[in-house]
Amino acid sequence: MAKRRKNIYDPNSTNTYNISRSKIEFFLECPQCFYLDRRFGISRPDMPGWSLNSAVDQLLKNEFDILRKQGRQHKLMEKYGINAVPFDHPHLAIWRDDYNNKIGASFLHKETNLNICGIIDDIWENQDTKELHIVDYKSTSTEYPISLDHEYKKAYKRQMEIYQWIFKNLGYPVSNIGYFFFANASRNKPVFDSKLEFSTLIIPHQADNSWVENAILEIKKCLDSPQIPEPSKTCEFCKYRKIIVAEKIKNKQKFQQTII
Repeated sequence: MAKRRKNIYDPNSTNTYNISRSKIEFFLECPQCFYLDRRFGISRPDMPGWSLNSAVDQLLKNEFDILRKQGRQHKLMEKYGINAVPFDHPHLAIWRDDYNNKIGASFLHKETNLNICGIIDDIWENQDTKELHIVDYKSTSTEYPISLDHEYKKAYKRQMEIYQWIFKNLGYPVSNIGYFFFANASRNKPVFDSKLEFSTLIIPHQADNSWVENAILEIKKCLDSPQIPEPSKTCEFCKYRKIIVAEKIKNKQKFQQTII
């Protein structure tokens, strides 16, 4: 894989530098992988796109946009007792990245000169408090009860908390309660019949975004450091790189011994 030449962080530059929500999660997952990616353009292998998930996201956006124009609740919001309507704002298309600019909503953190950005799915406006609820669409297919309790879903929660942090700093009245709108594809139909059938549910999340500020400061410190940070103990990519380097050294030593 060739080294990336774009979006490389230069500690001597005075230009603002974009740090997306996913890159914050990347840093929390493994500082070493994050550093190699941002400072040297050495990226992890690309993951395949989730085209079915993207299709469900777009269909949900289309559905909520109809209600947004009408100022009406979704029937599932009524079912869960959420007194809110889809938030209508002229910048919504930018925040959702409808123009494919890869930025979304953003806030410049002046202390670090890092532009913190994230692409949201939706925002609902509470009709009682006028606060905004950040909403994230999630697609899955499972026979087990859906919850936010699994270990990997901590990343879901952090994702929402970063979005809340951005909008709070942009001056919007953001509720600490966010909502995950899950679409769960059924596996128990007798035939495919060229269609998937989904059940939907909403799970609230009482968020705490107080950790985001410190994470941004730690990211800035990491990016400015001349030293490559230690890898995360749980990072499988770093373990793989270590094994590959060890094997190369071993093979080189074997080769040298054969020619002596």
